[in-house]
Amino acid sequence: MNNIYLPQLVTIEEIRDEAPDVRSFKLVFKDPRLREGFDFKTGQFALYSAFGLGESTFCIASSPTKKGYIQCTFRRSGRVTGGLSQLSVGDTMGFRGPYGNSFPIEEWKGKNIVFVAGGIGLPPVRSVIWNVLDNKADYGNITIVYGAKTVADLVYKDELKAWDEMDGVTLVQTVDPGGETPDWKGKVGFVPTVLEEAAPAAANTVAVTCGPPIMIKFVLNALLKLGFDENSVYTTLENKMKCGVGKCGRCNVGDVYVCKEGPVYTAAEIKRMYNDF
Repeated sequence: MNNIYLPQLVTIEEIRDEAPDVRSFKLVFKDPRLREGFDFKTGQFALYSAFGLGESTFCIASSPTKKGYIQCTFRRSGRVTGGLSQLSVGDTMGFRGPYGNSFPIEEWKGKNIVFVAGGIGLPPVRSVIWNVLDNKADYGNITIVYGAKTVADLVYKDELKAWDEMDGVTLVQTVDPGGETPDWKGKVGFVPTVLEEAAPAAANTVAVTCGPPIMIKFVLNALLKLGFDENSVYTTLENKMKCGVGKCGRCNVGDVYVCKEGPVYTAAEIKRMYNDF
């Protein structure tokens, strides 16, 4: 019988420092069969292990359209992520996944898409963005609204520049008041406010959002004010993921076990789960 908790071994092929205490790893499976044949769906998550310290749960930040490797991005915030932060290129770590449901991008074909992310909430959205951009002919106009506390806290700075230069893509960047630098050319303001100012059209449009819970709450409110339907707005509750297989019981929100049913939900589903949303 296979051990569902046994991780696969992966090698760190590349490390990028994205922001203070935020790193991205490019990971390659040691098993040649997995290296060539591993597949997942955009929005799924995994557990990443620092040996001797435990596992930490976060999304697969790369797109399924990128073959031969996977990427993850994480903030150093505890024992496991602290251990992962100490690893170097060539080191071995553990990977367990993929788990969870995914964004229904096949259903979005022919539609415009608005991505709204805050801070470290961009990595889960990055997977969807690249999946859509690598199949750009299948979709309409793409709008990306992304913000962070300060300019330094913006992640994927090189990719933000690339997205900004793409045809059919509108990128709106913002930082919180006081977080700008003298050479900052983006917006200054909180993400929900900047989203309302950008006012993307709701007709034939899907929205995807991720960020701190308070940001998601106000982004959902802003999207509804702009005329978006709750069933056309998606988010991910990856921060609720625990063991990945629904065994430990710590992923529950009421009677919902997010590891089994999530992490991707519509705004309508989120509102049924959380009375405060």
